[in-house]
Amino acid sequence: MRASGQIQTKRNEEGIALLISIFILLLISVVAIALIVSSGTESSLAGNYRSATGVYYAALAGLEEARGRLLKNNANSFKNTGAPANFLLSPLPIGYANYVLNPGPNDDPATMLTTTYPDGEYPSEFGVAPTNTSTTLSIWASNPLKTSLNFPGPLYKWVRINAVSEKSLKIDFDGNPNSTTPLYYDGALFSNNASAGPQVLEITSLAVLPNGSQKLLQYVIAPGPVALPPFLATLTLSGSPGNQVAFLAPSSNSSYSVKGNDYDCSGNSTGQKYPAIGLLTNSNSDIVHVKNGIPSAYWPNYTGVNNPGPYAPDVEDISSSFPLNLQSPGNLDALAQSITQNSENVVITGNADASGLHTATTTAGMSSSNPVTVVINGNLDVSDWGSHGYGQGYGFLLVTGNFTYDPDTTWNGIILVIGQGIITNTQNGGNEQLNGAVFVAKTRGLGPNFDLLSSLGGASVQFLSTMGGNGMRYSSCWIQKAQPKGKYKILSFHEISQ
Repeated sequence: MRASGQIQTKRNEEGIALLISIFILLLISVVAIALIVSSGTESSLAGNYRSATGVYYAALAGLEEARGRLLKNNANSFKNTGAPANFLLSPLPIGYANYVLNPGPNDDPATMLTTTYPDGEYPSEFGVAPTNTSTTLSIWASNPLKTSLNFPGPLYKWVRINAVSEKSLKIDFDGNPNSTTPLYYDGALFSNNASAGPQVLEITSLAVLPNGSQKLLQYVIAPGPVALPPFLATLTLSGSPGNQVAFLAPSSNSSYSVKGNDYDCSGNSTGQKYPAIGLLTNSNSDIVHVKNGIPSAYWPNYTGVNNPGPYAPDVEDISSSFPLNLQSPGNLDALAQSITQNSENVVITGNADASGLHTATTTAGMSSSNPVTVVINGNLDVSDWGSHGYGQGYGFLLVTGNFTYDPDTTWNGIILVIGQGIITNTQNGGNEQLNGAVFVAKTRGLGPNFDLLSSLGGASVQFLSTMGGNGMRYSSCWIQKAQPKGKYKILSFHEISQ
């Protein structure tokens, strides 16, 4: 009986090893399949991530190219690369859509926007298709990148540049959300008033990868503000105790005047008044010294806040109202360097004459509707400006050396002479004037190295007794128009769902 039971038990256990082996193989197979599926999922996720990242940065590259090329001092500026005139309109009207095309090897630029990669975002935002369009090629589709270098660029297809309004952005800041007036930016707030600041623009970029991945990104941008000193007087002169300010008016010209009475851009009085000559000296002796430089017979020509009439010219100490941090050579010098580096400038390194200034401003497209910013890192002599028939100047002018003025020159805007702080002249006659504000500060010495001074030196404006011209007029309108434009600041950035 005992032997029979053992035999039966052994028979019952036969085959268990096979079952265990099959179970283990099945388990291993399940794990293997899971690993394969997981690996495939990870590969798919990684591929999708690479695709999403690639198309995102391709679209971003389009936005940045357009933003950079809007700056006139960019070597690849739309102005420098022969873009259609629509790219250069200022302000840009609503309904104008400017496209930068970046065709691939198999793309036809003529049909990209109509067939291959149509722009459906503009009508969805504005309600209608653009009324006026123009196109230019991306730098990646132009020489030498495309031909001799054969350099592959980012895979965006087009970038659109256009003006915006409250209605298109779906915002309301004045109680009229359906306004279609172009927007402007004062450095902090939007406005429908063109005099508030530079125009707000919109840049939209479409990127498409060979695998079909697409991305549509959008910037809303405007030039950022550039720090400037406040213009509290028609003519502001720096100085400090022991560094006397010098001002010598033309003594044989009864027409020459410095008016603190504010005029608009058309020459009409606004009713506002500013000091005719403002001093940053806090010294009564400097006030007396400047007044002594004006013939008493012409005192009525120097009017402003105090309107002294025949009793005394309007020469005032404005140091208590002027920012204290800008009453040091170091900070004023740094401000001048900041303007040079951060604004959209025409920069001339070294001395310049009337011809050089005229060439630079003409190249920059200077006009009454397009004031320019010009920096002269050296002396500027505009003698013979009028005799060459160069017309009027418009914008912001910074001179770090000596400024030799020609009374046959009209400049509408802002003139800063920071560095040597000297204005003089060599020409007689003339009947033109400066409209806006003039600021003169001596921050550097006359030695070979033009060392920075420890305290503000006495600014010097001294004209020949026989110099002509009508003098200077305060104009808040031209001051506003001449404000230098900084680099384009991103006001908003978002992805548009497709």
